[in-house]
Amino acid sequence: MASQSHSLSYVGSNFLRQRLVLATLSGRPVKVRKIRAKEDNPGLRDFEANFIRLIDKITNGSRIEINQTGTSLYYQPGLLYGGSLEHDCSLSRSIGYYLESLLCLAPFMKHSLRIVLRGITNDQVDPSVDVLKATSLPILKRFGIDGEELELKITRRGMPPKGGGEVVFCCPIKKALKPIQYIDPGKIKRIRGVAYSVRVSPQIANRIVDSARSILNKFLPDIYIYTDHMKGSSSGKSPGFGLSLVAETINGTFFSAELASNPQGQGTVVLPEDLGSNCATLLLEEIYRGGCVDSTNQTLVLLLMTLGQQDVSKVLLGPLSPYTIEFLRHLRSFFQVMFKIETKSPGEERKGGEKVLMTCVGVGFSNLSKTVK
Repeated sequence: MASQSHSLSYVGSNFLRQRLVLATLSGRPVKVRKIRAKEDNPGLRDFEANFIRLIDKITNGSRIEINQTGTSLYYQPGLLYGGSLEHDCSLSRSIGYYLESLLCLAPFMKHSLRIVLRGITNDQVDPSVDVLKATSLPILKRFGIDGEELELKITRRGMPPKGGGEVVFCCPIKKALKPIQYIDPGKIKRIRGVAYSVRVSPQIANRIVDSARSILNKFLPDIYIYTDHMKGSSSGKSPGFGLSLVAETINGTFFSAELASNPQGQGTVVLPEDLGSNCATLLLEEIYRGGCVDSTNQTLVLLLMTLGQQDVSKVLLGPLSPYTIEFLRHLRSFFQVMFKIETKSPGEERKGGEKVLMTCVGVGFSNLSKTVK
């Protein structure tokens, strides 16, 4: 194990997930001080404490020390163990908050992971399970993480504030990742989506579909939006509705956008028609930003490139989000990897936002905890 002197020290509660995930993968202890120290309610929030418990469940031999007020955290990572697990997520954030990190860690476990997560499946803050299923799993496949075992299944939908959703995530383990050259997103060939409604009239989902199609039909004929109306026990504990849209290109690039209704009793009432048309507009904005990976998955693809074999990987991204920029700084701290960043102006034939070509050489990370058969 790394000694105290190698531990990295940070201040504040921002980017806590990034730090814990990278500490776990690199085996470097991390210390975070002054977590919301000046606020009326200092320390870790319940969803962060819940996330730390999840990390503790999937690893073996981790040492976690939190002071009484919750304003200071020391984490010494153990080995990623995996196996078959269950976890009740905090209702302050959706399951997507936890899944984003699990997608980064799952391929490097000792045993392939099968985890049942319970909580909120769709909210307005984190990526929904639908979007992660449609956009993140294809990225894992590009790096050679595939097979029958890779799946993400929604058994129950849960909307805020009470949740009640359930998701099953399975991921095989991988010894080493393939380097990628992923610089041509290709043209959009089709749009798929899911309009879901729980504990409200099933007619609402149809109204969402009609309004989204009224915008998207001007651009593309191949559009299919499924309606998903869950009844009884599979519909969670709170009413709500929403839409997630995914555009696919001829080269297998996916862009996503989603919107969910306001939680019951909070904010103004959202009309299904407005939600559908706003979501369609968001999807068009995401396509305009472009790149080979949508903004939700920038950090996932950069992490997998960093952990790839000692070979050059390239990916074309749209404008980097602030979250991604901080992630690049963390990659430098934990893995000493620097990316070469070149800006690409959109050509004449390809309109769209400024693109960034990211190039790096992988660290040759190999899954040490994997059992050799």
